[in-house]
Amino acid sequence: MDKVAVAFWGAYFGTVALMLAASLGAFARSLQRVALMAALSALISGLFAVAYLGWLPVAGAAGQRLQAHVAVVTTVILGLMLLSLLGLLRRRATAQRAYVLMVTAGSVVLALGWALDALESLLLGSLMALGVGCINLGLTLRSALRGDRLARVAMLGVFVMLVATAGLSWIAIEGSPGWPLHAISAVAGMVYLATMATALWARYSYLLELSEVLAHGPSYDPVTRMRSHRETGQLVGDLFFGRDAAGTPLGVIAVTIANLRTLENLHGRTAFNHALFICAGRLRRHVPAGVEMGRLGEDGFLLLLHDATDTKRLVQLATLVRERLSRPLVLSTSRAPADLETGRTEWAAEVGVGVLAAGAQLRPSQAVAAARGMSLTAWSYPSRLAWQPPGGEITELQPDAG
Repeated sequence: MDKVAVAFWGAYFGTVALMLAASLGAFARSLQRVALMAALSALISGLFAVAYLGWLPVAGAAGQRLQAHVAVVTTVILGLMLLSLLGLLRRRATAQRAYVLMVTAGSVVLALGWALDALESLLLGSLMALGVGCINLGLTLRSALRGDRLARVAMLGVFVMLVATAGLSWIAIEGSPGWPLHAISAVAGMVYLATMATALWARYSYLLELSEVLAHGPSYDPVTRMRSHRETGQLVGDLFFGRDAAGTPLGVIAVTIANLRTLENLHGRTAFNHALFICAGRLRRHVPAGVEMGRLGEDGFLLLLHDATDTKRLVQLATLVRERLSRPLVLSTSRAPADLETGRTEWAAEVGVGVLAAGAQLRPSQAVAAARGMSLTAWSYPSRLAWQPPGGEITELQPDAG
């Protein structure tokens, strides 16, 4: 194979590895369905490419029959995944018919392939892959014409998948025709993976939102996608009264943003909500698992640790929160969807962080009020971190303390 062709396929398999790494990240954040679909898309398309490039440890007629089998199996799986992505398998009866139809078609093609010679079997498997791809292209086109935005992305993915399949079929049947066809096929494969990753996230992100709504009900705050202020108060009570008999101290971190009200006065409620949305998103992304979070008033957040015996961990978390929330961001002042990604208002949150290791002697309301007060006091400190040792006064907390 030409060195240029090898470079393009190296880039393609690098994209496969990147998608697999992203799927592991999604799985680590409990997004199992997104992770599974992304991993399958990457692995199956990568297997198809490996087989059709002749990189499997089987050559000759046996290798061609193996390529035909790979084509059929990958086509069935990817076809069903696309139908699921488009939401066409929601009804059980429809899903069962689709499964039976795809598996039957694949079985028939495999059986016919064994009645033909190896090359003809490979050609038949490739024709099935192209045929199912064309049917899927028609389904995505129909959904796109009905106004489904996700189908437009999926349609692009199916189209480039057809290009990649056609190119790889040519390579497998006719031999290596030179690097341009390899380049076209590899680039088409990379675009396919990118579009599928985009479509998968768009398809299932609303399910993540729905799961939060179902978990918190009326107490769910749609702006921050966290517990509302009322629900946070309930959580505080549950944690304080449910602690172990030894009275393990609970970590309480209150975050107050000083300039949110000024932002609202200057640019309106839209900019206020946008800033709150981004700050909450940064917290959800970077705060470790096991830390409970919720809103604290209109301009703040409350973080709770089940065990604050290790004060160094508490300080590190507070420092992380301050650093992430203080980073500059660009806000939109328009509610028009087209303007959400083109905001020009630069803003940085002026945060104050109050840190408290609440012992058994503190009531929930006292602990939250103390942490909230320290977060307000922290605005006057260069480090923007404040805490109060037992029986002492509020002091500035240095990031290397604890």
